Amino acid sequence: MHWNQLLSRGRLGSDQLNAGTTARTDFQRDFDRIVFSSAFRRMQDKTQVFPLSRVDYIRTRLTHSLEASSIGRSLGTQVGEQVIARRGLEGYEASDFGDICAAACLAHDIGNPPFGHSGEDAFRSWAEEAAYGRRRVEVLQDSEREDFTRFEGNAQGFRILTRLQNPDNLGGLQLTCATLAAFTKYPRESCLGGGRYPGVSAKKHGFFAEDRSVFEAVAQQVGLIKRDGTRAVWCRHPLAFLVEAADDISYRVIDIEDGFRLGYFTFNEVMDLYLNIIREPDKQRLRMQSISDSKGKVEFLRAKVINEAITQAMDCFLDNEELILAGLFDEPLLNQFPKRAEMDRLIEVAMDRIYQATEVVEIQAAGFQVIGDLLERFIQVLDDIAEQGEQASAKSRMISRLIPEQFIGSNRAPSPNIYTRLLRLTDFVAGMTDSYAVSLYKKLTGISLPNA
Repeated sequence: MHWNQLLSRGRLGSDQLNAGTTARTDFQRDFDRIVFSSAFRRMQDKTQVFPLSRVDYIRTRLTHSLEASSIGRSLGTQVGEQVIARRGLEGYEASDFGDICAAACLAHDIGNPPFGHSGEDAFRSWAEEAAYGRRRVEVLQDSEREDFTRFEGNAQGFRILTRLQNPDNLGGLQLTCATLAAFTKYPRESCLGGGRYPGVSAKKHGFFAEDRSVFEAVAQQVGLIKRDGTRAVWCRHPLAFLVEAADDISYRVIDIEDGFRLGYFTFNEVMDLYLNIIREPDKQRLRMQSISDSKGKVEFLRAKVINEAITQAMDCFLDNEELILAGLFDEPLLNQFPKRAEMDRLIEVAMDRIYQATEVVEIQAAGFQVIGDLLERFIQVLDDIAEQGEQASAKSRMISRLIPEQFIGSNRAPSPNIYTRLLRLTDFVAGMTDSYAVSLYKKLTGISLPNA
């Protein structure tokens, strides 16, 4: 792969070129388009770790994405400065690398359904175990089937950026192909036909079967390496490794801070976890003496840990740049951190003390019920209308009015194709906020009624 092609400013679905010099670069425009999208705003009410938290300090998907984006910009810019100097790239600035990473990080969780990663599990469980949903999904084949049985928020995010947001536009938000490729951490379809590919980039899928041709266009534009002659699987865009690292750094370090604010960790526990990662810990202890409260000290050290992790990620990327460009490097950058054990310790204690906390698990369990029930009820309604037309039950016709036309079909006529029908339904439910999903579930089940 070659940087001049990897940094393509070509926009998906648009042949229009920017007229002259403007105050914003193409990649900054990507960032702005994501910020002003409705899908991005909805992340303010989507779970990061603590579902439906009543504590306004705790991060949501929105604040996590903003923080990851900030880390991605710093990391990308520092890498870009070195790559440009090494390669003698002309026509690009170090900030272009940073802006691509910032935009991709900003959108990296935009496809996550309600209730975080447990929400993804709820979609998979419904497709494999629900009485009606399983019967509908099991008639599908290959990637069309595994799109649901292995439902993936990353693939949903690609769909939002390229199709669902601004649906009247070919290419959706019409982002640059460089940003879309850097966004796609898992550049493969859901079913590989029994083939097994090593490496982190093949661990999950990054686009649905319906969107395969869309990603093919992106991959061709930026020159990604195809890993198979018949299946849709490519090597990662190099900057996707930086996007992954920014996300990993963000949630590992900051989830500990949130856990401290909610009382899951003592101040001394957090100090030990953070000080083991940064350089010159004794020097930082002295600097903390001027900070009066424990909250401020934790925030100070959190910033130091992030800065240290950015430096280590940059070094790992640059050390492996040739292998990455050749498609021969395929593991998270954090795996090669000098402080890998200490960074892994953050996720280990978070898993034990935060992610499995009773209040978290209780709401996630309820989320399984909410998502599964919404999918089960709505697919029966859509099937009834698709198969019976005007003879569909009055109940089905009434409940279908709760689904926007975008997620049914033109003139509110469900597609005769089962895959398309299921995909549009999952678009609808996955796009819900936590609060809206709960509210709609309560109304459908009669637990609560709308206010008069």
